[in-house]
Amino acid sequence: MQYLVIAYDYDDALERRLKVRDEHLKSTKELISKGNIINAGALIEDDKMVGSTLFVDFENEEELDAWLENEPYVKEKVWNYEEIQIVPVKLLPKN
Repeated sequence: MQYLVIAYDYDDALERRLKVRDEHLKSTKELISKGNIINAGALIEDDKMVGSTLFVDFENEEELDAWLENEPYVKEKVWNYEEIQIVPVKLLPKN
């Protein structure tokens, strides 16, 4: 099932974000290659990155939850886990 994930950063997350960025990018690229992450990008407000948005595809909500619980930005309190928005979506096929 496809989902839109909107994850805002904690206000004081910049230092933690930079600390775990490489680990986050590595795991994100792995999930892109497996087809679980369809697309991702930064949320920008007033020319400042304030979070992330992702289109993901997991078999079920349990797999989605397992990914989020192990996501470096969640584990290291970059993304405000309690405020993450998850919306089921159906994206247009690429072809």
